[in-house]
Amino acid sequence: MDDLDDMDRRRWDGLDRRLLSALHERGTDPRVAAVARALSWSGEHGVLWLAAGLTGAVVDRGRYGAWLRGTALTATAHLASMGVKRIVRRPRPAHIVPLVRTAGRHSFPSSHAASATAAAVAFGALGGRPLLPLAAAMCLSRLVAGVHYPSDVLAGAALGALTARLGARWIEAGHG
Repeated sequence: MDDLDDMDRRRWDGLDRRLLSALHERGTDPRVAAVARALSWSGEHGVLWLAAGLTGAVVDRGRYGAWLRGTALTATAHLASMGVKRIVRRPRPAHIVPLVRTAGRHSFPSSHAASATAAAVAFGALGGRPLLPLAAAMCLSRLVAGVHYPSDVLAGAALGALTARLGARWIEAGHG
């Protein structure tokens, strides 16, 4: 049974590496690379998403508290992903040259994907649906930049979505 598990793990790792290599190759186009770099920079530590939530709170004064709660959930997803990274300690991809520098050396899960997806889910419930394509682009940019495996991004996105969904009632509590 262990041999089968090991074989499955090797197959998954190979697929992860091949998908990453194929997507990273898209970064050879200077325009694509520039977008991946800009998204990486703006998403560092969840800054883009925290700014979006605070902007929502200022603009949509009637749901000020809901926007702040959504922002808090986004920050929570980001912090949770950082905690998981410290436990799992998966190294970043070493078989390709990344387009960007990273704040840390651990890859699993993607904190950019966690905060982006949490924001898309939390703010989407408040009418921020246009953030969904931006969040998807953020997730994809981590692969184009070559700093995460696809499984890192999927795990980060799942963590972000779960965090926001678990807090959905809290967001809706007293839209004000």
